[in-house]
Formats: sequence, C-alpha cells, structure tokens
Amino acid sequence: MPARRRGLDALDLRLLRLVAERPRSGLLEIARLLGVARGTVQARLDRMTADGVITDFGPNLSPAALGHPVQAFTTLEVEQPAREHISKALESIPELLEAYIVTGPGDVWCRIAGRDHEHLQRVIDAMLAIPGVRRGTTVITLSAVVPHRVLPLADREVSGGCQDGPTLSEA
Repeated sequence: MPARRRGLDALDLRLLRLVAERPRSGLLEIARLLGVARGTVQARLDRMTADGVITDFGPNLSPAALGHPVQAFTTLEVEQPAREHISKALESIPELLEAYIVTGPGDVWCRIAGRDHEHLQRVIDAMLAIPGVRRGTTVITLSAVVPHRVLPLADREVSGGCQDGPTLSEA
C-alpha cells in the first residue's frame, strides 16, 4: 500500500472551494468542473475526511434565521476540578453555539445566541448557575466583521506554508 500523502495540494484546494461554494453539487458535477475523474474526487474527499481536514458535510445553520439573532461571547471562570462536569452541563444548553477552554483571565470561552436581550440574560444565568462556575463576563456582538472561515488558511498551506507572520497586505 502506498504511503498517504499529508497536506494539501492545489487540486485539494480547488476541490474544497467547490464543495464550500456549491455544497449541493454531486461528485460527477464537481469532477466535471475540476476536469478530473469522479474517483479522484471521491478519493480526495475520503482522504481529507480521514485526515480530519474536512470535519463535516452538514449545512451551516443561521442562528438569526432560527429566531436567535442576538449573539454574545461569554468568558466563564470555573473551578478546575469541575471542568468535565461543567462541559457536560454546557452541552445541555441549546443556545450555546460553541465553547473552548482558553488561556488568560477566563477559563471557558462561549459563543451564545438568544431571541432577544432578555433571553440572552436567561441563557447567561443558566450558565452561571452551573456548579463550579464562579463568574462570567459577557460582550454582545453588533455585527460580524469576518465570519467563521478556514479556506484562507488552506490557501496559505497550499501556496507555500506558514510564514513568520502575516504580510503587510494580510495584516
């Protein structure tokens, strides 16, 4: 069996862009647009999925379109021995969109969504009521300047890998 290739190449990047831009296109259509065989598309998607480059093929949902237009970031300070319990309790809150353990003045960074400010307050109160959560700090978002994205990182990977830092034009 040949060794697996690591990293991305230009065809992988073109494939990722097409899947992101046309998520409902079938493999044959993507293969036609790329000018490669359907088997090549399938093999590359399978490899990138197995390597963890592609994490899902599900639709991206809009919290606002689902009736939760107000978003906020909450940083929680937690008791360290309770971290696993707190993680499980946070998972039970549907308005919690994502959470990360972080360094700095807080311990857990959360992105949450609510129907309005009062609903957001109830979500924050539910988070603060979890045993082991000491306090929280919240900032409400006004608008997205750069929405979640990863393709520019893939672009850099394919075009020569990570440099010492962003160039002036990238900063």
